Amino acid sequence: MKVHGVFLVATVFYLAYTQLVNGQRHKGCQTSCGNVTIEYPFGTSPGCYYADDPSFKLTCNDKQKLLFGDNIEVINISHSGELRVWNNVSYACYNNQGNLSDNLYYTYTLANLSLSRSNMFTLVGCNALAFLSTFGTQNYSTGCMTTCNSPSTETGDCNGTGCCRIDVSVPLDSYSFGTRSSRLENMTSVYDFYNPCTYAFLAENGTFHFDALGDLKNLRNVTEFPLVLDWSIGNQTCEQVGNTSECGVNNSICFNSNRGTGYNCKCLEGFEGNPYLPNEHGCQDINECTTNSTIHKHNCSDPSTCRNKIGGFYCKCQSGYRLDSTTMSCKRKDFEWATIFLGTTIGFLSLLLVFSCVQQRMKQRKTAEFRQKLFEQNGGGMLIQRLSGPGTSNANIQIFTEESMKEATNGYEESRILGQGGQGTVYKGILPDNSIVAIKKARLGDSSQVEQFINEVLVLSQINHRNVVKLLGCCLETEVPLLVYEFINSGTLFDHLHGSFVGPSLTWEHRLRIAVEIAGTLAYLHSSASIPIIHRDVKTANILLDENLTAKVADFGASRLIPMDKEQLTTMVQGTLGYLDPEYYNTGLLNEKSDVYSFGVVLMELLSGQKALCFERPQQSKHIVSYFASATKENRVYEVIDGKVLTDNNQREIKEVARIAVECTRLMGEERPKMKEVASELEGLRVAKDKYQSSDQYTEETEHLAGVQYHIGTRG
Repeated sequence: MKVHGVFLVATVFYLAYTQLVNGQRHKGCQTSCGNVTIEYPFGTSPGCYYADDPSFKLTCNDKQKLLFGDNIEVINISHSGELRVWNNVSYACYNNQGNLSDNLYYTYTLANLSLSRSNMFTLVGCNALAFLSTFGTQNYSTGCMTTCNSPSTETGDCNGTGCCRIDVSVPLDSYSFGTRSSRLENMTSVYDFYNPCTYAFLAENGTFHFDALGDLKNLRNVTEFPLVLDWSIGNQTCEQVGNTSECGVNNSICFNSNRGTGYNCKCLEGFEGNPYLPNEHGCQDINECTTNSTIHKHNCSDPSTCRNKIGGFYCKCQSGYRLDSTTMSCKRKDFEWATIFLGTTIGFLSLLLVFSCVQQRMKQRKTAEFRQKLFEQNGGGMLIQRLSGPGTSNANIQIFTEESMKEATNGYEESRILGQGGQGTVYKGILPDNSIVAIKKARLGDSSQVEQFINEVLVLSQINHRNVVKLLGCCLETEVPLLVYEFINSGTLFDHLHGSFVGPSLTWEHRLRIAVEIAGTLAYLHSSASIPIIHRDVKTANILLDENLTAKVADFGASRLIPMDKEQLTTMVQGTLGYLDPEYYNTGLLNEKSDVYSFGVVLMELLSGQKALCFERPQQSKHIVSYFASATKENRVYEVIDGKVLTDNNQREIKEVARIAVECTRLMGEERPKMKEVASELEGLRVAKDKYQSSDQYTEETEHLAGVQYHIGTRG
């Protein structure tokens, strides 16, 4: 009877042991919940998880979600000691008065699990502060802080501007943690309307990538992120538990947990399965010869030679052949020396090829680094930053390569030079599509000239006007940056007025129309552009003429954008002697009246045909402004007018234009008319002239138009 009792107990034990199926100890244990596999030592019912330890108990709810602890949803379970779960985002939202309107703070109890160091603690928000607090035998807190300059200038880097993150390094005996976010006191601003909420969360490394545009607004509507928890068996090391560990009897080994307490199990190399289950239900041999896995696949060149063995494989060659361990293929033994020679030759050639490839790669890398260095040196970073800044339209500017610029200018041949000035040299270029362009090679020597170059690109990207030279693109890969413009083929206004351009001289009709076009362009820059622009270097050398003698304003290297809330800027004085506003020269205060003065000088050149500065004139008249002022004061204005344009029919118009030129060059800026008024008055003269020519007589209406806004002559 006693023998039968022992036999019965042994039988029951054997039956219980043989029911280790589907990764669980007993046949009745649940093996999955939704799409998550449940494997021992975790389980959902008593007897199915390790030692009935609550830290290994999971719950499968009616929504087929696998839960751990206080409703923490499990994503997957790793044999190596990691439990991935979904972790909610805590947040704090504020209304437009800066008061807290909504707040969500999460605290989780982890039992015998720990936060993995594979996680990052992240804060997203403007001018915000977040804390991660853990609670255990030793309480611990950490956190980070963010600031924001402007929501439209935040970058995609989580570096403290709009987003910050820190590594998780907390006491390993923590049994719960919490996350909290808040806004810094007295930091509420207009940016908060763009970013009303701050978010704090723990997430597995690599699962969150900061996107300022979407995340600062509403975190892209994401409410949870994957979180990694470390778990282990017991609180003893592998050395302490010895052969009594929970690791399977065969084909698995024990290793100490990353938590610093307890241990975990893993299968030996060449085996796979659940290392916490014994014998045939745990780690099983991998047949590398038949498996489709890329991790455990054999490397025999001929699959028919692969032979599986416990914990590995080998390649078996037939009689008369040997295994080449380099290629894992079978070779005839008769050709061993030939094979060695061939292998050596191939190896040498392979090394030579690898060396050449590495050398070529290093050369390409150095070239790319050098081009990037030149790009930054030539203001590429500044250009990108300013084009993407607030209030700046992102123009479609083509980026040309260094090779294409060399080809277009025939190696910057001297015969291709169109002109040289203070801002650089201009070449005639021919692009692959045979279109002709003007290529400006900036003259850089210091950072201020880089600023001028980038400033010209920035200003021209804002302008869309028929009388402004069009910018097509730029090249920043060269030691000296290049700008590519539309080609204007008839020289500058300076060339036409002062004899360096071969061709017929400009008639009065041409000069009046050119004056109207220049004035209209400057009025547009001052009053109609999206951001007011002051050219700061208006002169006849910067006015190009096309084949129809249409004026094109060029060279915006010295120009400045004037913010809408300002009427003037304090800048370092810059311009061309003879055209430079004396008030700006003395005070450094730049405003639109500085361009008005320079335009007045251009107008005097158009009237007189003489240069702005001429040292052959008397001492008091070397500057054309003094020359005109004295002639006007002494009522002998016709004496300074170019004899090529003065006729009996246009004396009245010329006198009116001379008056406008004198008003534009008054010493005090407040006494000068605005460019819009000048453009209107010149256009009135032109309209009056057209009507006169069509009717062959002056009417009272025409006389009135010729004197439109004459009251500006009595200004100030």
